[in-house]
Amino acid sequence: MRIPDLLRGLDRPFVSVELLPPRREAEQDAFWRAVENIKRMKPLFAAVTCGAGGKGSVGTLSVARDLAESHGFTVMPHITCVHTAQTGLEPQLDTIRACGIRNALAVRGDFPEDAPRPPRALAHASDLVERILELAPDLAVGVAAYPDGHPQSASLAEDIGFLKFKLDSGAAFAVTQLFFDNRRYFDMIDRLASLGTHKPVLPSVLPIRTMGQIKRVTSLCDAPVPGKILAAVENAYDKGGDPAVRQYGVSLAARQVADLLENGAPGVHLYPFNQPDMCAEILERAGL
Repeated sequence: MRIPDLLRGLDRPFVSVELLPPRREAEQDAFWRAVENIKRMKPLFAAVTCGAGGKGSVGTLSVARDLAESHGFTVMPHITCVHTAQTGLEPQLDTIRACGIRNALAVRGDFPEDAPRPPRALAHASDLVERILELAPDLAVGVAAYPDGHPQSASLAEDIGFLKFKLDSGAAFAVTQLFFDNRRYFDMIDRLASLGTHKPVLPSVLPIRTMGQIKRVTSLCDAPVPGKILAAVENAYDKGGDPAVRQYGVSLAARQVADLLENGAPGVHLYPFNQPDMCAEILERAGL
């Protein structure tokens, strides 16, 4: 089903998840065991990322197809300008639609400095949205939103203007980058509303599992970590290593999720990184 249609039919807050395609054959069994556990959370949909340095569109579409056909998920594969030449977009969309998937997330991605761009590669996510809808108008296309602002935007106001442009270009909804300060999310919603844009923007939450994870993930996506959170993570690590960091991460994410829902967010998009155990604890503590 199309994600906007599912959102309109909700009578309670939703949970969705972000999945990373396994990069190596040895990771396949663990990945699909994780999928079975995630299924028990009854997610509204599963997004399937291309992953930095991963297999790109090939691995993404293969996993998305299996999730839809063999496991009954509503699926949203990522499609990026980085991994997609214009000539390669139509076959990707044919694969998506052939297995009943009716959603896609259109993102620019980061073009590697030392690698050539695909032939006639699209430069911006808004271009990708328009092209997808030209070729497959039945798809619900989502885009990325940045509550803390995209690192290449001159200002938060400019970045929200870009988000509005993507939504006005035909995107049906947006999914945020991870963030830790809920005020930034609600400020984004208010700013979009003041510009006349009211399409759904789904908030994403990262459960902090280890010291290394928080440093690695935030460096990859340029998401700022508030100083008090980073200090708390470091303090937990000093006292009890990564098990203590995990315990703090569950508590922090549960509070963030609960606050989002109490203040009107329609649900929450979680990053389990194929390890769903923390998400189950977080949802239980947050009342989901």
